[in-house]
Order: sequence, then C-alpha cells, then structure tokens
Amino acid sequence: MPDLSPLHHAAIADIADSTRLTVALLHVDAELIVVDKPGGLLAVPGRGEAGRDNLATRMQALYADALVVHRLDQATSGLMVLARGLPAQRALSRAFETRQVEKTYIAIVEGEVSGSRGEIDAPLAADWPQRPKQKVDPDTGRPALTRWLRLDGPAPAGCTRLQLQPVTGRTHQLRVHLAHVGHPIRGDALYAPAPLQASRLLLHASHLALVHPGSGQWQAWSSAAPF
Repeated sequence: MPDLSPLHHAAIADIADSTRLTVALLHVDAELIVVDKPGGLLAVPGRGEAGRDNLATRMQALYADALVVHRLDQATSGLMVLARGLPAQRALSRAFETRQVEKTYIAIVEGEVSGSRGEIDAPLAADWPQRPKQKVDPDTGRPALTRWLRLDGPAPAGCTRLQLQPVTGRTHQLRVHLAHVGHPIRGDALYAPAPLQASRLLLHASHLALVHPGSGQWQAWSSAAPF
C-alpha cells in the first residue's frame, strides 16, 4: 500500500546539484516516485563525465531502491515515474508495455498546423549512419502512432501549440513524427532545420496516469509546460 506519511504529500521538494538543473519531486510512496525532470538532464547515466549527472543517479542517492521504468529524452522536460524495488518495476514496466499508461505532452511546432486534431501513423527505425537519430522507414520500421490536438495556448508567430499523445513509445517518436509531417518541434537540435529558433526543445511531458502497483487505484499527475 502507498506510504501516506505527511512527508510524502507535503510541498514539492527540490533536488538540485551544481548544474542548477532542478528536479521537482512530486510524489513518493512505498512503490513509486514521480518527478518533474528539467530539460537538459539525462534520464539515465550517459557516456563520460557529462553522463555522471542524471535523474536515476540523483534519485538513487535519495532512495536506494529507485529503479528506472521509462525514459524522457535529455532535451525533454516533464513527468517521469520511477519504481521502488523490483516488484513495482515489473508491474510498472508491464503497464507501459501493454499501453495501460496515459502520457500526454505539450509541444510548440514550426508552422501553422491545419485542422484541429489528427494522427501520424508512420513506422520508425534507427537511422544507423546518423546515430542517435531515428527515421520513418515503411519497410523495416516498427509501428508507431501519435495522436495530436491543436491547442489555443501561447505560441510564437508562425508556430502551433499542440497536445501530443504517443500511443506507442518508440525512441524519439514525437520528434520524428512531427518532423516527418513538416512541423518539427521548435528547438529540436536533431530534427529541426538550422538555425534553431529556441534555446531548448519545446517538448514537455505534461500528464501521466496509471494504476498504482500497490493500491490498484488509478492515479494521475500533471505538470504545466514551462513555455
């Protein structure tokens, strides 16, 4: 069962290091941890000295049993859940694999998107000569589906604000799909044309909902996009 101690439901706690990339700790209980990751912070350890600072390592310094369940790209900000212990990790990983987790993102994309909603159905594969890039590949790609909804919120001139729902969870899926249809996400150093028009990737994981592995109850968290 979830740990309902006041400490874990008090005001948001900040976890920061010398890089000044601050992680907001939104929820902690006996089975899981929910955080708001800043753009620019790796989700898991990377190569070399620069890869030593990452979300997983920071959380394991606070909670030794914290285990990664899913990832956000380094450039993407927003909600991530970590499991506490192997049984919770297995349950949460199974929920992601069987598409029983709701994930919603906010993005600013280049150009004026026509229509109010739609889908991007395009199989994705690794672009090996240009690693770590991915590409649309109808022949060898794995199925990938993204749903989008046009939003009325703020967006720079010549851009569109979108809500994105990745039905599948392929690497760089949202970034590749939007570039594929001619509306790359603003600030995307891999898929948007130069010169970039933003200091960061304008993609934020804004909503996460799942069945709690301890209580069996549906729980949801939200995070406002910082752009």
